[in-house]
Amino acid sequence: MFAAQYAEFGGPHVLHVTDAAAPQPLQDQIRVRVRAAGISPADAALRSGRTPMSARLALPHIPGVDAAGTIDAIGPGVTGVAVGEDVFGSVDLARLGGASAEFAVLRSWAGKPPGLPWEQAGAAGTGVETATRALDLLGLRPGMTLLVDGAAGGVGSIAVQLAVARGARVIGTARPANHDFLRELGAEPVTYGPGLPARVTAADRALDVAGAGSLPELISLTGDPSAVLTLADFTAATHGVRLTMGELAGEPHGRHGLRTAAELFTQGRFRVPVEATFALSDIVAAHTAIESGGPRRGKLVLTL
Repeated sequence: MFAAQYAEFGGPHVLHVTDAAAPQPLQDQIRVRVRAAGISPADAALRSGRTPMSARLALPHIPGVDAAGTIDAIGPGVTGVAVGEDVFGSVDLARLGGASAEFAVLRSWAGKPPGLPWEQAGAAGTGVETATRALDLLGLRPGMTLLVDGAAGGVGSIAVQLAVARGARVIGTARPANHDFLRELGAEPVTYGPGLPARVTAADRALDVAGAGSLPELISLTGDPSAVLTLADFTAATHGVRLTMGELAGEPHGRHGLRTAAELFTQGRFRVPVEATFALSDIVAAHTAIESGGPRRGKLVLTL
C-alpha cells in the first residue's frame, strides 16, 4: 500500500509518501480503505521527537489516528458490520498512528451516515471520543451551564455540540473573529483570555481545552476544582483539577460518542468543523500547517 511515513524525527520535511506493508486486522478490529484521515498537533509532536511518547514509536512510522473509509477486511470477534460498509473512527491508540495511509486498521468505529462528508468523518474519531469522555467525567446533565475554554478548535467545537445535545447551556471562549462560528454551534460566545470572571457570572462545569493557564479562573467560576476538567494543562494537579489523558492513561473511553455523533448528524444537530483539507501527497504542507500556531477553527484533514 502507499502511506505517509517518516524514518527519523524532525520537521515536516522528514515525511514521505512511499510503499509500506498493509496492516492486518487483529481481534476486534477492522481494516478500511481510507478515504480521509485527520491530522492533529499530537501527530506533529510525535514526528518532531519533542514528546517523551516519541520514544515508543518504531521507525519508520505512519502518523495519524483518525480515519474514515470502506471496510475491506474484518478481524476475529467483530460482529454487526460487513465488508463494503462505510465507517469512521480511530486506530488502536497504543500504536500512536497508522491512519495516513491507503489502508488503516480501526479499533473503534461507527457507521458513517450517507450524507456525512468524508472529510468530516475522517477527522471525527478521537475528537468525538475525547469530548464524550470529558463530558462523561464532568457528569454534565440537562440544565447545567458548561463553560468551554478554547471552544473554536477541533475538540472544543465538538464538545460544544455534544454538550448542547445533552441539554446543557454552553458558554464558549474564543477570539472575537470566531464568535459567530460558536453561535452557529449553539454556544454563547465570550472573549478568550484572562479576566473570565468579569465576563461570565458562573458555570456549573468547566472544560479547559486550550491549556492557557485559566484553571484558577475556572475554579472561581464553578466554585469547585472537581467541577473543572482540563485536556491540556499539565499544572492541573497543583490546582486540584483533573487532567484527562484518555485511553493511554487507562481512563474510560468515550466510544459510545461515535454512534451518538452519527445519530446527531442525521438529525442535523452535529458537524465536524474542517478548517482545511490536503491531499496525502501534500502531507508535508499539512504538517507545516498544523504547526503554524494561531487560532484554529476546526480540524485539518488528509484526503485519499
